[in-house]
Amino acid sequence: MRLAFSRSLGRSRLGKGLLAAVLIAPLTMAGTAHADSPSNSARKLVRAVKGENVKRHLKVLDLIGKANGNTRVDGTRGYALSRDYVASVLRLAGYKVTIQPFEFEFEGYKTPPVLKRTAPEPKSFAHVTEFHEVGASSAGTVTAPVQAVDVVLPPPATPGSTSGCEASDFAGFTAGNIALVQRGTCDFALKVANAVAAGASAVIIFNEGQPGRTTARVNPGIGENVPVPVFFTSFAVGDELASKPGTTVSLSFDKLVETRTTSNVIAESLWGRGDNVVVAGAHLDSVQEGPGINDNGSGVGGVLEVALQMAKHKTGNKVRFGFWGGEEFGLLGSQYYVDHLSEQDKANIALYLNFDMIASPNFVYQVYDGDGDVFGVPGPEGSARIEKDFQSFYASRGLQSKASEFDGRSDYKAFIDAGIPGGGLFTGAEKVKTAEEAAIWGGTAGIEYDPCYHAPCDTIKNIDDTALDVNSDAIAMLMGTYAFDTEAVNGIHAPGKAHKAAATRAAVVHDHHDKVELS
Repeated sequence: MRLAFSRSLGRSRLGKGLLAAVLIAPLTMAGTAHADSPSNSARKLVRAVKGENVKRHLKVLDLIGKANGNTRVDGTRGYALSRDYVASVLRLAGYKVTIQPFEFEFEGYKTPPVLKRTAPEPKSFAHVTEFHEVGASSAGTVTAPVQAVDVVLPPPATPGSTSGCEASDFAGFTAGNIALVQRGTCDFALKVANAVAAGASAVIIFNEGQPGRTTARVNPGIGENVPVPVFFTSFAVGDELASKPGTTVSLSFDKLVETRTTSNVIAESLWGRGDNVVVAGAHLDSVQEGPGINDNGSGVGGVLEVALQMAKHKTGNKVRFGFWGGEEFGLLGSQYYVDHLSEQDKANIALYLNFDMIASPNFVYQVYDGDGDVFGVPGPEGSARIEKDFQSFYASRGLQSKASEFDGRSDYKAFIDAGIPGGGLFTGAEKVKTAEEAAIWGGTAGIEYDPCYHAPCDTIKNIDDTALDVNSDAIAMLMGTYAFDTEAVNGIHAPGKAHKAAATRAAVVHDHHDKVELS
């Protein structure tokens, strides 16, 4: 059967490899959908969704990343090939597939940012894991002495550094030097503004040093139109730069901002009632820094495998699968999709399930806090039941799960803001695993759930196979259940029963995906 790959994809060596990957995967040969009982269908679906087949999709995405500069970021060939792969196997399985393009503002760099010490002992620091550029700052290349500004070393027991918070902190600062300031009690923007006013040629902010405040995984809010390059580093890097007299640093940020086009992939069943659609989704893009195989090839693979296996079952409700572009630039694809639905289209969506990072190497099984009993922010009516059903799945396997903040950091945000019941799974990103969590789920306490989060090392080697398998089964169980019966979530069961109007749903407003930290 001829697949819908682009000509450029099909003619390339990579395109042939992807084509072979599709053809050797028996899961794509779905055949004609047939009716089945709801409970029997869900059980069959779980049995059919195997971790090894999910991982085949991840291997294809990894191959795409490797062949395209180690990235699948929006607006690149790596993303286009990822889109074509997903769309092609879904078409082959019998779904109606729509490509939904949209424009966005790409913010990144032409070449990877550089931070290195040139004296007294030359040393290069690792992008992402040890430092990263702050996107709101200006481009530039600077080589100059580092001058520490009122830093507190060793750090205080509790956050309390006022480094750079007062203009007087820069008394005696040599114009043209690189200002080294410490995270602390005042806004990052104030520290940077004071440094610029003192004549700093660049600013390096380092994490303060207390437990939980040591990594480079911070997104500082520094304001707008900052005229110099600004980098954020781990505490270890900052401590090292501050502790060696005569330190000179060279840094470079080759900034790129331009309008690009990316797209969503939407696949919908040809069967099932269209006024009670069950939707599952995962973001398809990676960051520029890496191929994004856990973030979020893992969610894509799980949802894609479930979709392919569901094509063998004629469900009572229509099912729809969304693979979103632009997530890493602020949840753009899912928001674009929801914004372009009519009010009736929104009312026809029974629920939305989101899967973003489901196989972190140092994982914890986390379920979005739909009822808000842990973090105090519930989702729309019905979200509590989704959370409970995921918890019941884990319990049926003898596994523990914990609540994850329903804080708007992933693609469920647009749906719950529209009042659509939502839920999903998450195995952790940049936060550090506690000793209590390690005792329950294994792994290593004191390191991040995903040490390769948003980093070049987020490759096929960055996947925990057990978490991938278990969570793919969880997707299958809930999709297999809700595809026939959503009564516990939205009151819809028997054919002809009226759907809740979108106007009756309570929209819940959440913070932006990229939480900007002020201090």
